[in-house]
Parts: sequence; structure tokens; C-alpha cells
Amino acid sequence: MKQTRWGILGPGNIAQNFADGLAQAKSGILVAIASTSPERRAAFGEHNKILPEKRHATYDALLADSEVDAIYISTPHPWHAEWAIKSMRAGKAVLVEKPAGMNSAEVLAVTEVAQQSGRFFMEAFMYRCHPQIARVLEIIKSGQIGPINHMKIQFGFSAKFNAASRLFDRNLGGGGILDVGGYPMSLARLIAGAEPVSVKGSGIRGESGVDEVAYGLLVFAGGLTAEIACAVARNMDNRAIITGAKGTIEIVDPWVPGRNAGPSDATIITTVDGKAHVVTLRSPNQLFSFEAEVASKAIAEGQTQAPYPAMTWADSIANNAALDRWRAELGYVTFTEDPKLNRALTSVLPAGLPQIPKIKIADLEKPISQLIIGCDNKDDIASGALVWDAWMEAGGNAFDTGFVYGGGHHEKVLGQWIANRGVAKDVITIVKGAHTPYCLPRALVAQLDISLERLGLAHAPIYIMHRDNLDVPVGEFVDALNRLHTAGLIGAFGGSNWSVARINAANAYAASHGLKPFTILNNNLSLAVMEKPVWAGCVTSNTADTLAFLRESDFTHISWSSQARGYFLPEALRNRLPADTSPETCFGSPANAERRNRAEKLAKEMGVSPHNIATAWVLAQSFPSLALVGPRSPGEIASTLAGLAVKLDKNQLAWLNLEPDI
Repeated sequence: MKQTRWGILGPGNIAQNFADGLAQAKSGILVAIASTSPERRAAFGEHNKILPEKRHATYDALLADSEVDAIYISTPHPWHAEWAIKSMRAGKAVLVEKPAGMNSAEVLAVTEVAQQSGRFFMEAFMYRCHPQIARVLEIIKSGQIGPINHMKIQFGFSAKFNAASRLFDRNLGGGGILDVGGYPMSLARLIAGAEPVSVKGSGIRGESGVDEVAYGLLVFAGGLTAEIACAVARNMDNRAIITGAKGTIEIVDPWVPGRNAGPSDATIITTVDGKAHVVTLRSPNQLFSFEAEVASKAIAEGQTQAPYPAMTWADSIANNAALDRWRAELGYVTFTEDPKLNRALTSVLPAGLPQIPKIKIADLEKPISQLIIGCDNKDDIASGALVWDAWMEAGGNAFDTGFVYGGGHHEKVLGQWIANRGVAKDVITIVKGAHTPYCLPRALVAQLDISLERLGLAHAPIYIMHRDNLDVPVGEFVDALNRLHTAGLIGAFGGSNWSVARINAANAYAASHGLKPFTILNNNLSLAVMEKPVWAGCVTSNTADTLAFLRESDFTHISWSSQARGYFLPEALRNRLPADTSPETCFGSPANAERRNRAEKLAKEMGVSPHNIATAWVLAQSFPSLALVGPRSPGEIASTLAGLAVKLDKNQLAWLNLEPDI
């Protein structure tokens, strides 16, 4: 029987528990370790009979060991995601202690790397692999206690305060929610079979700022509720009680059913009509042997995810997202969410991707990346930095913002990242203002001041009016924008959702008054024609008249929704947006369906995806054409960049857009 050969990265107490469990697993064997501590390396190596040459002094050396198939990671929390990613990039399978990342954004990045590399990844919630959880699920499925309506689940212990301990040190990801809160949260979600629609919480944050005690109330669709609690400074009941319409299930010890180093002894009490039925599951196996066997067997069989009810990729992402919400209720901000302390997570993009090309456009000092990332969906620097760092790594230097995005919060978050990374002189920030109903000359001036303050910038390299207002003489807008340009507050400027007629009128006014003209049009331009405005007042440039204007004037066009809100994605992924602004609602038509059919045909010939063809169509226009894209994760950046390798000729451009050959 094939055995998975394991290496342990960061040997400590829980790593020893895993090593003891692995010694009883049929499908796995421990062959190597890595520790930067000579003393720990020697002691752990001797205790587990690791060959001296397999006791690596660096983590990188363990990852380079060709005789290791899988890595078990048990470093302190802040390094879980980093070394999980590095391990998979090195070709290793990964089992990482919980939490798999400091937040759900990190966990998403880890799972994307697992998918890209085709490697096994699992978050190590040992209890999910224990037979008692499978038995509990069987009892629930049988209907013995009826439909579930409430749960009460706790995991708390009292540790003596030590500011330098990983349990209490914010810089080490301390606090109850990150350390043990994932257990009750994951069990509640498992039993519910869904994600909570509401997460409320309260608790105690200690002198080091971390949550020492936390209580949560979860509400699921249909009225199912759960009380969850965790602590590192308070002993708790540590049971799980599941209440149904007919009875209850009590898991006496859901987390450690038996001693870590001893045999398993799990007790489940089912009570129906006042009568208790006790089930005791006894096994000579050490607790961690179940997890070690599940992971080892899956890896040996070539699987990339563990079987249910162990943690899957989607489960880990969702669980950590729920933990993020719980922590936010207590006001506990980890260092990754601190604008001054956030650090980069490396290797989130696979090697060998094409770099985003840069072009020179009028009135801009430095070249701008032809792809521009939209910054309207990141609520904190922890999630924003992961994407924006990857964007810079891919060659992107352009970032699109708007005064109204997130009520101004999204501009502030981008500004935090710019300051943290010190890239104000390296990035090209597109600032937009004057959105309806404040599309007025005086409003755009006032809004620009606020936007620059939020972003921490003294100058907007590109300024775009978010809307037009036909009730205002176009010359008043031209005058206001020129005053801002003369004052050094903006560089190139243009209009978003403006008609060609108004652009021409604005530039005629500028020419007659010796003023700087509009040089940028920022409308929707995608291979699929916008049939129904995404929002009121939106304008498409994919019309014969507008395309002719752009081709003849050499105007710069910056396309928003360049990928038609996912219209060219596989059918299962298209309708992730609200129905009134979904791709089928806004772009659905027989003509666009034919465009998609042609994109799919060409994509198959070129070995890319249809949405890559759609991106390439926008970038290949004969006029300076830049595309706004909205990747929400590093993996979505990677899938977008594949379109850069596609080069379309003029006849392919016309054919895709149902135009006659040019």
C-alpha cells in the first residue's frame, strides 16, 4: 500500500500529537521535520526517530526534500497561510493547523493555490475526522430528534495571562476566536448545513487587545439558531447540545474525546421523550490518528480535498469568513487588518503568467497598465492588500476608485494600502466624482478634495466625471476641470457615461477658450452590448457611431465592466450578481448570445476561456483601449491574465462583434 511521506514544519506540542497519530495511521509515515531551533529539532527528532539528515534547519530545506510528499504545518497562526502556499508551490500536499489563515481572504488565497497547483489542502480540525461526528450526523439524518432548531456549543479554557504567549499576543494572532472559536463555529455550520445569515457577538478583550472571552449568536435561514462561545481565559462547559423538535443530542466532549496521547473514548447522549440513549465509541487509536489517516489516504489516492465531513476548501473559506464577522462584532482587529501593520503574502500568483502591458496615453507622465483594477469591493486592508499586491506583481499599476464607492470607505482602504506599501509615486489612481445627483461643477471640486484626503494623495493622475448632467452647460464642467488641472490637483481628465455629442461639445468649448480638452471616455465597452443599463444613466460605447468616433479621434477609452459582468463565464458562474444587474438581465439578447457562441468557439481553438477572448477584444481595439476589471482574489487575477496572451486581428475583432470584415 502506498504511504504518504510526511514532513512536519514547526514541531511543537500539537505537532507531537499529530506525529503520535501518524504513527498509527496505515496510509502515512513521518520522515522529516524542520525547525529553526536546534534544541527543538534535536529533541523532536530523537523522540520520533527521525534520521539526522532529515532534521532540517530551515523550512525551505524541508520543502526542497524530494522524499517528502506532504507538509503538516503547526507554526503560530500568522505563518499558516504563508507556508501553506509555499509548500504547495513546492509541489507538496498540505495539512495546516487551524486557522488556515488570519482571515478568510488569506484562506481563499490558499485554496486558490491548491486549485492552481493541483495539490491536496486541508485545514486541520481533528474533531471533524473523528467517528463521533459521523455518528452524530447519522442520528440527525435519521430524524430521531426531528428538525434542528437550536444549538449550544462551547470551547473555552483558562490560561494564565502572558503578554508574550501566542494566546494573548496580537502579533501572533492571539485570542479565543482565532485559537478555538473555529471549533464551535464549524460544528454549528456543519449541523445547520448552511451559512449564518446573521452573526452577533459580545465578549471581553483583554489588556493585550485580543478577545479573551467571546460569545456569539448565529441565525440561519428558517429560524435555526446557535449559541456559540470560546475563551482562552475562562473555563467553559465544552459540550455541544443540539436541540430538535423531538429531542436532543449531547456530544459530551466534541473536541477531545479522550486524551490527546491516549485512546479515543467518545460519548453521545440522545434524548427523546425524556428517555436517554447513550452511545459510547471506543477505539484504541490516538485521537489524531483519524485525521492523519484521512489526510494520508486522500493524498496517497491523488485527491486534492478530504472527504466529508472533514474540512473542504469551501468549508474553510466560509468558516473563516464567519469568524471574521464574529471578531468584528467584538472590535478585535488583527495585525493583518491594521493599516500600519499589514504585510504582504507572497507567491499567491503562479509563475509564468504574462505581465500586464503598459501604454502611454495623453497627459499622463508615465505609462499606464492596459488593465485597470476596480477598487469598489474591499472593506479592509487585509482583503484589499492580497489582491492589490498581486496586481502590482502582475505588472498592474492602475487603480480605479470612486467618491461614492462604499460610501467613501473603499477610497480610504485603498489609501491605507498605498501608504502602507509606500507606492504613491508608483501607482496611477483614477479618481471619479460628480455622480448623480451631485453632478455639478461645485460638487466635483468639493468631492475631489475629500477623495484625495481619503486616498492620502496630493494629485489625481486621472480624474473622471462619474456621470454627465445635461442641465448644466458643458462649458461649466470644462472650466471647473481646467481650474483643478491648473492647480495641479488632477492630470488627464474625462467623462464616464458621457455621449459622444457631449464630449464633442465639451472639446469644442475648450478649443474656443484655449482650455485643456477631455481626453478620456470612460463608458461601458465590452464584446457583449449592454442592452439594459446596469444602472440608470449608464452608457455603452459598443455602438457603430461611438466606435467610429474612437477610431477616428484616437481618443483614450477606459472600459468599465469590460467583461460584461461575467456574461462570458461558464453558465454556473454567471448569475452571482443580483437579478436586476445580472449579466443575463443587462446583456442578454440573441445578438449577444451569438457573440458568446463565437467567443466560445475561438476560445476552444486558442486554448483559453471565453472571458479571456472578451478581454482581448477590448484591449485589441485600434484606439488606445484600457479595460477595467474587477478580480476579487489573486486567483481571479490569474484567470484574467491568461487573456493577455490572446492576440486578435482586425477581422477576428469584427467577426466577434458581428461586424462586417474590416
